Amino acid sequence: MNHVIQDVLIIGAGPAGLTAGYQLCKSNKTVTILEKDPRLVGGISRTEKYKGFLFDIGGHRFFSKSKEIVDLWNEILPDDFIDRPRLSRIYYGNKYYSYPLKPIEALTNLGIFTSFLCVTSYLWAKITPIKDPETFHQWVRNQFGEKLFLIFFKTYTEKVWGMSCDDISADWAAQRIKGLSLGNAIWYSIIKPLKPSAKKGGSKPIIKTLIDTFKYPRLGPGMLWEAAAKKIIEKGGEIEMGAHVHQCSWDSENAMWTVSASSPAGEKKEYFARSLISSAPLNELSKQIYPPLASIESGDALKYRDFITVALIAKHAKDFPDNWIYIHDPSVKVGRVQNFKSWSPEMVPDKDLTCLGLEYFCFEGDGLWNMPDHELIHLATKEIEKIGLIKPNQVIDGVVVRQPKAYPVYDDQYKENVANLREEIEACFPTLHLVGRNGMHKYNNQDHAMMTAMLSTKNILLGSRKFDVWNVNEDAEYHESGYEGAENALSSERPVPQKVNS
Repeated sequence: MNHVIQDVLIIGAGPAGLTAGYQLCKSNKTVTILEKDPRLVGGISRTEKYKGFLFDIGGHRFFSKSKEIVDLWNEILPDDFIDRPRLSRIYYGNKYYSYPLKPIEALTNLGIFTSFLCVTSYLWAKITPIKDPETFHQWVRNQFGEKLFLIFFKTYTEKVWGMSCDDISADWAAQRIKGLSLGNAIWYSIIKPLKPSAKKGGSKPIIKTLIDTFKYPRLGPGMLWEAAAKKIIEKGGEIEMGAHVHQCSWDSENAMWTVSASSPAGEKKEYFARSLISSAPLNELSKQIYPPLASIESGDALKYRDFITVALIAKHAKDFPDNWIYIHDPSVKVGRVQNFKSWSPEMVPDKDLTCLGLEYFCFEGDGLWNMPDHELIHLATKEIEKIGLIKPNQVIDGVVVRQPKAYPVYDDQYKENVANLREEIEACFPTLHLVGRNGMHKYNNQDHAMMTAMLSTKNILLGSRKFDVWNVNEDAEYHESGYEGAENALSSERPVPQKVNS
């Protein structure tokens, strides 16, 4: 029987898979992409649609240090990026705080008594530091004092990761809050502006701050990835939606992949390709490869943090300018609130309405994940009132979106497990390439996921593994500091908490 043999088969139509497909099609390679979602491309970077309202799964700012990535965004979507102001705050105890924290504002909002406790707690931490801090809790306590740790670090961190701050390694805190303490934060926010500007080449480095503007597709990030999918099809590539992969079989004698998948209707189909790119969750792929991996147990051990967005549509209340607000208050379960109109006014079709996305971090199968949609909408409506943004009688509709495997978990065994899988895959399957956040079990940003795909396509075109995709993100500098398009994407990382070594 004659089979149609593709040059490359790609599993997953997220940023990594679509970037690879687009680059390969431009190089005149035959490409088929298999996407599990029956409706939308873009993966976690897709844009959900509900009755004309558009919203992200999380928020996706378009900012990259890599000129190659920025140029590719503009090539795929040349006329539809808008410049947006970046503003986010922290909610705690019925008040809002700038993010990054402004010490004087924070202490003023907290009141005289709590501020006194914060300052004395900070001074006590300086006098009696914990030597060689091992945990996130200990490291932050040393830098900010116990009281500020409890207010601004503990609750949100534990909501997001589902781990106690006493179980998270201090290494993550040192990366995530690099160079900051209450003392030098006050120096830079109060004392420094009063002094004459330092001459160029001065000895005291200035701490980099977050970007204050970013580019954003006017109809959400999915607009970019839908455009990419359209260009792939126009160049002769194929995208199979709703394709559920069952097995990826390697024929070493003929250097050929056979991938079996089924459609939403249950129809079985086989695909044949010389090279295979996978952005599917690494634990899923490890079970699908045939011959079976000796390291399959390493794949089974990989864990993920999952995510729920409850989008509430409401009559136009007093609007606020933030793109999103971090919820540090322990009295509510919600971790973050997205204001989609502040991302782009075109995401909300009626000027008299607003759409807010309440984000809940959870594990697939736990109480939040299994809660019926109407109960989640009721919970979100109660909590949005509690934090003072919308009253229940203003909410007119809502919708729930669950996102499994949103964040790869960096537990104390993940490095060893990923290394075992990578070593066996590279030794036994020379034309299998892992890309993207879940494909590599690496907490990539969108632009980093794209870079792993771009380097993998270069390797396929060269017939080698000359470019090491695993070095993308190797440095731990905060991902939003610096200048857009200014340097190679290999010099930026989004740090992730790791458990304390036992």
